[in-house]
Amino acid sequence: MICIEARGLRKAYGTTIALDGVDLRVEEGRILGLIGPNGAGKTTALNAILGLTPYYGELKVLGRDPWAERDLLMRDVCFIADVAVLPRWMRVSHALDYVAGVHPRFDRAKAESLLAKTAIKRASKVRELSKGMVAQLHLSLVMAIDAKLLVLDEPTLGLDILYRKQFYDSLLNDYFDRSRTILVTTHQVEEVQDVLTDILFIDRGRIVLDRTMEEFESRYLEVVVRPDHVAAARALRPIHERQVFGGSVLLFDRADRQQLAALGDVRRPGIADLFVAVMGSPNQAQGAVR
Repeated sequence: MICIEARGLRKAYGTTIALDGVDLRVEEGRILGLIGPNGAGKTTALNAILGLTPYYGELKVLGRDPWAERDLLMRDVCFIADVAVLPRWMRVSHALDYVAGVHPRFDRAKAESLLAKTAIKRASKVRELSKGMVAQLHLSLVMAIDAKLLVLDEPTLGLDILYRKQFYDSLLNDYFDRSRTILVTTHQVEEVQDVLTDILFIDRGRIVLDRTMEEFESRYLEVVVRPDHVAAARALRPIHERQVFGGSVLLFDRADRQQLAALGDVRRPGIADLFVAVMGSPNQAQGAVR
């Protein structure tokens, strides 16, 4: 089943093109990382998917038009942005009462079970919780809703490394069941690399790279090259090169591993390394890095 499908998706704000003919296909049961620099079109894409903004082109989310059928769509969709959206005056128990009253697919017993794993007290007000605890509360509320699509927009922004790890561990262990779909945007790409099943790079409103993690792991290699082998490595046409202490790191697409091993230490790159390479490619503006 296709969870999200877009064809020629376009959105402009005056003379600024936020989405420029985006084609997108996300199958059910995937965890997609939508990655791009500030102003690339990530938030606009999410707003279109959530039915928060009109658009040109074709877009279906769970088989529905998000703009025309948002009320029906949101029965099957959950959204987490900055955790600061929870009212600071509200008590934890009141938050549970509220979600139970407004969402027919909220499982209060599950939310209580998730909160039992934390130090959050039911009588506490949101303003009395640390930002990490607010994130735990928000995630517990959302994960207790039987939704088919979960959209996360920089969900761990401002959290320390411990809470960020707990957030994604809980997401995988307590929520994702390979029938739900998760769409996440983040700048902390190293932390979600082992969580994602697919990556999508967006820049200036266009998709510049679309890969499954299986493709990513099979296609790309990095080699740390000593100075006397740099010329030979460059002859193999790397897609990116950066300098490190004592040598150069070159990134290759579809290169022969044994050939690279003769030039230096070969390793798998991180998503962040590929992102820097793609964003710095002279061809990426034309969508050539596919």
